[in-house]
Amino acid sequence: MTKINTVLGPIDSSNLGFTLSHEHICNGFGGSPFTFPEFLDIEATLERASIDLLEAKDEGLKTIMDVAPHDQGRNIKLQQEVSKRSGINIITCTGTWLDVPRFFEGLHPNKIATLYIREIEEGIEGTEVKASIIKVASDKGGVKPQEELVLRAAARASKSTGVPIMTHTWAPDRIGEEQVRIFKEENLDMNLVCIGHSNDSTDIQYLTGLLEQGVWLGMDRYPGGQLGTPLWKQRTKIIKSLIELGWGHRIMLAHDWDSSIGLHSPEFRAAREAYNPDNYLFITRNVLPYLRQLGATNTDIENLTTHNPQKYLEGTR
Repeated sequence: MTKINTVLGPIDSSNLGFTLSHEHICNGFGGSPFTFPEFLDIEATLERASIDLLEAKDEGLKTIMDVAPHDQGRNIKLQQEVSKRSGINIITCTGTWLDVPRFFEGLHPNKIATLYIREIEEGIEGTEVKASIIKVASDKGGVKPQEELVLRAAARASKSTGVPIMTHTWAPDRIGEEQVRIFKEENLDMNLVCIGHSNDSTDIQYLTGLLEQGVWLGMDRYPGGQLGTPLWKQRTKIIKSLIELGWGHRIMLAHDWDSSIGLHSPEFRAAREAYNPDNYLFITRNVLPYLRQLGATNTDIENLTTHNPQKYLEGTR
């Protein structure tokens, strides 16, 4: 049994339960909770997130991994309060998303790694909350130099601490392959890597090729269908195909959802909620029943939702 740090302190990994591997309480930009606090209505977001997650808890959810680092509007105190009100375990992250600070340029990866290690071993933003995940990102067009710098820093922090990495990718461009190449050059154990947003692709060869490298797959964008990517039933059929190929023990599920309420117009929010009216429960209410309809077993479902996230966070296989 392993202790896993949450925003309210460490818990036994056996108590993680049903876990969504790639979510957010809120989204923003670097420094937004402090520099422009009016960007996000904290009280409204707190109330909405607490209601959403309390409802999800009533339907079986126990834990989410909130993978918004410093440049994606991370707000530790908000995460703590939502966890208290909802009863959901929230695991937070260090690392850097796509908005890599210009002043990282010219730094050695080891220097950046020390920033992540501090947030893992000492705490985040003056709190005692410690990160249990390292988040990194690469998107359309390939891994850019500043993103490669962050990937290498994250690999070194992961090797130093044993904390796993969660990536943001653009699967239609096979970005996960580039990330894996860089991590392997850093001699990182691939069991410490989850290649996220992999269900934006239906290319079985791409997905199994990643799995054969030893990584986890984050099938963590639901419902889907945005920017020409697969709709949710297509995504779920791909998961069932991977299970049939023997990979059900290396896949995790999530939505990449958040409960942010801020400066966006009511029309923007209404359109977003129409896209996913079930918020953190879309998988529970739609994906899992459809997987069962396709022939997935209870063991398959337990692996996807409980056993695999636990092993990923523990660093076990």
